[in-house]
Amino acid sequence: MTEDMTLIGEEAYRAAKEILEAAGLKEGQLFVVGCSTSEVAGAGIGSFSSPELAEAVFGGVYQATQEMGVYLAAQCCEHLNRALILEAEAAERYGYEAVNVIPQPKAGGSFATAAYKAFETPVAVEHIKAHAGMDIGDTLIGMHLRDVAVPVRIRTAQIGDAHVVCARTRAKYIGGARAVYEEE
Repeated sequence: MTEDMTLIGEEAYRAAKEILEAAGLKEGQLFVVGCSTSEVAGAGIGSFSSPELAEAVFGGVYQATQEMGVYLAAQCCEHLNRALILEAEAAERYGYEAVNVIPQPKAGGSFATAAYKAFETPVAVEHIKAHAGMDIGDTLIGMHLRDVAVPVRIRTAQIGDAHVVCARTRAKYIGGARAVYEEE
């Protein structure tokens, strides 16, 4: 089992590193991750919450975000209305109001619980506008991305048995046919 957890952590690190690089995130930007440990384990979403799997996945993702200097926001499950756990410093920087809840494996999800335990000063917030994100196990992170999300295909298409979907965001194009845009 330890070998499996190590492999899961490596897959999570590799996937996070790929999307962070592809998205071109800058230091201090927000990266949202939703994760169903049930899906990682090969079970149906919400049916097999696993703190051990969550710690392995979180550890890999968190390492990648720390290396890039990016803030990680961990999406909670539907029982906490998909609130997010992030460092208080990030919430303050972006003007997000903290709400009062502590995630648990069956109310918030194991991934958000792992984040809450690992962060230096964790807070929960209801909404963010992240610059990029990774959805592990079809948890629907889109509501927490900036307005124009662009799908990004990465080589690591699964973590454990969970499907991985990634996105970056970009500024809106406005002004029509005569407008001139900055190249990204």
